Amino acid sequence: MTWIPPALAVNPWLTHTARIADIVSECDGIATYRLCLDTSDNASAYVFEPGQFNMLYVPGVGESAISMSGDAHEPDGWIHTVRVAGNVTRSLAQLECGQTLGVRGPFGTGWPIPQLVGKNVVVVAGGLGLAPLRPLVYHLVRHRSQFQNVSLIVGARTAAGLLYPTEYANWTQAGIDVQLTVDRATAGWNGNIGVVTALLDRLKLNQIERASVVTCGPEVMMKYVGMSAMQRGIPAEQIWVSMERNMQCAAGLCGHCQLGPAFICKDGPVLRYDRLQPYLFVESL
Repeated sequence: MTWIPPALAVNPWLTHTARIADIVSECDGIATYRLCLDTSDNASAYVFEPGQFNMLYVPGVGESAISMSGDAHEPDGWIHTVRVAGNVTRSLAQLECGQTLGVRGPFGTGWPIPQLVGKNVVVVAGGLGLAPLRPLVYHLVRHRSQFQNVSLIVGARTAAGLLYPTEYANWTQAGIDVQLTVDRATAGWNGNIGVVTALLDRLKLNQIERASVVTCGPEVMMKYVGMSAMQRGIPAEQIWVSMERNMQCAAGLCGHCQLGPAFICKDGPVLRYDRLQPYLFVESL
């Protein structure tokens, strides 16, 4: 049974006030915001699962669905990494520390942590896709003994686009095999060059039947990550993807995020690859 966080169980339409406590510029057009919920909203009652998202509301502009990118175990884990891509995110980028915005959520399904316990876990992220995966990485680090081999493959267009680079050393020290790749090398880059699937194809995987893959990034990347994983012998039932669609209501009522029979905001954003596979191969769907 999927656990329903208190905020969603009480009232999915209720917007809570949050103050921007900190802003970190990640790279061009992308910043990470740490939010503090208004104490009158009983902030301690609002928890989330790795993989869920919130609706961030900028008054007078609108809402945008943004994944959580903080540590679900920490009280200040209400962190969102946002790329400027439209009116809402552009307006959010103009806000400063101390200013407020609205938050609804958390919404959606999280990463399938119970199914990953005891498995070899391969995490594949492309660009901003590392943001929804970072809470899962925090969980894997915190509970490292519950999992077998854990690999994290991260890709970006250039080294400047790799998110959270200061955290890689800590993750490696915690027992995560971190592998990085870029589409195009720039000055000072001595690492891998190429797509993430190339690293996935070369990754040493023992006990394929006990391997699981979780991935987030551009849809075309996730499509081929799934294909590469299955070619390695990993069943589609052991591959999970996090989808991003035009989510407006976050409760499965407006239909804007429908993909096949699934509503991404309600049935996802984390879904098993075998459930989405027929639709990932339909152009412009």
